[in-house]
Amino acid sequence: MEVLIGERLTLEDLEAVVYARRPVALAPAAAHRVDRARSFVQELARSGRAVYGITTGVGGLAAVAVPVEQTAALQANIVRSHAAGVGEPLPPEAVRAMMLLRAHALALGYSGVRLETLHTLIGMLNAGIVPLIPSQGSVGASGDLAPLAHLALAVMGEGQVMTGEGVRAAAEALQEAGLRPVVLAAKEGVALINGTQMMTAVGALAVLRAEVAARTADVAGAMSAEALLALPAAFDVDLHRVRPQAGQQRSAANLRRLLAGSRLARPADRVQDAYALRCLPQVHGAARDGIAYARQVVETEINSATDNPLVFPEAEKVVSGGNFHGQPVALAMDVLAIAIAALGTIAERRIDRLVNPQSSGLPPFLTRGGGLHCGLMLAQYTAAALVAENKVLAHPASVDSIPTSGNQEDHVSMGSIAARKASRVVEHVEQVVGIEALCAAQALDFRGVEEAAPAVRAACRAVRRVIPPLEGDRVLAGDLARARDLVRQGTLLKAAEEVTGALE
Repeated sequence: MEVLIGERLTLEDLEAVVYARRPVALAPAAAHRVDRARSFVQELARSGRAVYGITTGVGGLAAVAVPVEQTAALQANIVRSHAAGVGEPLPPEAVRAMMLLRAHALALGYSGVRLETLHTLIGMLNAGIVPLIPSQGSVGASGDLAPLAHLALAVMGEGQVMTGEGVRAAAEALQEAGLRPVVLAAKEGVALINGTQMMTAVGALAVLRAEVAARTADVAGAMSAEALLALPAAFDVDLHRVRPQAGQQRSAANLRRLLAGSRLARPADRVQDAYALRCLPQVHGAARDGIAYARQVVETEINSATDNPLVFPEAEKVVSGGNFHGQPVALAMDVLAIAIAALGTIAERRIDRLVNPQSSGLPPFLTRGGGLHCGLMLAQYTAAALVAENKVLAHPASVDSIPTSGNQEDHVSMGSIAARKASRVVEHVEQVVGIEALCAAQALDFRGVEEAAPAVRAACRAVRRVIPPLEGDRVLAGDLARARDLVRQGTLLKAAEEVTGALE
């Protein structure tokens, strides 16, 4: 089934296009809106009026008039001059998401591009032609200018792209796909590069992965709770009923289901557990609330018109404003980074309790031959290193601003930086949660995994299918990578859900 653009997109639509390679098509009603907006732009270009980016320069050159006969040259020059990105290329998945979101924004009918330009962008996406876009250079207003300019450059048949055959010249890849490079007309260069689609694309993918990581963190937390014989009172339904924070409620409910049916005996003389266990629903729940906020902002943004100027043909007006400003997304990405980092911080504390015999009552570092063997000692080091790095990455980008364009653009969002940082934090937390699951499975081998709750046993089996028990020291790097993939690919979560049903 095709994903239609120009109506409403969900994060699940984006996921289907980016990862499942679902084809994209223009919604029938959207074509009419695009044509109507284009006709109005053509009228504006012929009118001689000073219209930003159509008959004038851009940024600090907005006061410079451009003759109508130089309109096409202006648009091409805008794209070429703004293609100033640096750094490592964005991952192909992020670029595919950018292409989808930019095409969808144009299809809303407020940008004034031609249908043929929009169809070329859609054709590139469906053909697997992915522009090579440097990851750095956007300050988040006027939108993601540099990254989107590299995207637009490929639409023009310039620059480089990635295909199944590797990195190639854009013109060559377009020709093989039966697509013609676009010669930009009035406003099209501005429309293609002005918007928040880079930060939103990277942020959307980070949100989707964070949601899986958060649910999986409940699974790994339940595994640790069983291995450390945590007291079930911490997950009591009445306890959580009287503090109705939404995320906390969901996490506590998940943990009750994950721990149901445990036959592991709890110590009779223990009154309460350490916070990493006792406050698991409260901390995981707060993280979930932060992730939910980021999803709400991103879902709104992907369905927004964010370029400048915007045209409203039914009202016969063109408005030069600031919808390109990335502050909403920047704030949401900073919240996402902080929220997901908290999952890693508390998971690392549970890892430490698992490998520390003073808190676990299990063999030191979960090995029988302590001294000759180091066991999982360094797994906790790795988790600690990632958590420490997350503390730096969680520093907000959105509180900073450096004026650009001759002080015309005197407040910027740094939204692309916030989104890239958040994505990096998610990667780290996926690894930390994987390490927790690995350590908990090893601990439960000592504790008696067959006495654990059925959902926890299922999660342990998922670990053991790809990582054998640690009988003696071996290189841990491969084990840690496989543990990370259990989280990232949703395998650990699905294994537990086969027992519990879908976790919230």
